[in-house]
Amino acid sequence: MSDLLKRVAAGEILLSDGATGTYLQSNGLEPGGCPEEFNDSHADVVRQMAVDYFTAGSDMVETNSFGGSRYMLKKYDNGDRVEELNRKGAEHARAAAPAGRFVLGSIGPTGEFLEPNGTATEQEMYDVFVEQTRGLAAGGIDAFCIETMIDLAETAVAIRAAKETGLPVIATSTFDKGPRGYFTMMGVTPAGAAKQLSDAGADVVGANCGIAIEQMIEIIAAMREVTDKPILTHVNAGIPKIVKGRIVYPDTPEHMASLIPQLIEAGANIVGGCCGTGPDHVRAFRQVVDSMRQN
Repeated sequence: MSDLLKRVAAGEILLSDGATGTYLQSNGLEPGGCPEEFNDSHADVVRQMAVDYFTAGSDMVETNSFGGSRYMLKKYDNGDRVEELNRKGAEHARAAAPAGRFVLGSIGPTGEFLEPNGTATEQEMYDVFVEQTRGLAAGGIDAFCIETMIDLAETAVAIRAAKETGLPVIATSTFDKGPRGYFTMMGVTPAGAAKQLSDAGADVVGANCGIAIEQMIEIIAAMREVTDKPILTHVNAGIPKIVKGRIVYPDTPEHMASLIPQLIEAGANIVGGCCGTGPDHVRAFRQVVDSMRQN
């Protein structure tokens, strides 16, 4: 068992980081730019992001590789740089990681759909994920975080590719709330996703993005009812609004931190931020997690 999984199994609540895209956009990434290309052209910014999150108190930091699949990178004419850009993203985070801290290799949706909903075959999708996982593993990650997934079939292929490296795998889905409750875009409930992710081989399951922390508490509780697996959640800083032409996330570090105990009581073992969160949120979360340990 990896050190990360051992610490969770021992009952320790671990703190993840905040948003990658939000940070990069505040540090030079232009609208429509390729975040993963920053691993090469703006290596200092990417390394500083990891430093800032670790300094704020994160036990783990994700790599700048969410859109690092061939399918996504080819949209920026970087389709032939998959392994390079993923490896560099992992190396930057690894170089910033203090002893006892972890690096998660971030893998997001490919933007393609498997047959019959799309044109990608299972073998093609698998090969795309193998390419990305190979680059991340070469860069020195401790585990994979397959996140913000809406298609559990695609997620299962990603988990299979990641597990073949021998590293632990975290897998999370994203949900929206409708009249009948919470579902992925493909119609899977939080409980159903927890079961499917576990069955696919994920070592840690969970949910991230899309909703505010109040709703995430309900989702994590529903997952905890059906699984004994560790649960990770990365939570948005609320639902974004357009204010004077800018996207604004309304939830302050203080507001989110006040609800972290409820998120943990619902069943989360690893907590962190998603869109709109930054180092200030992590610092606030750290204070709460530390106070819960002391109590």
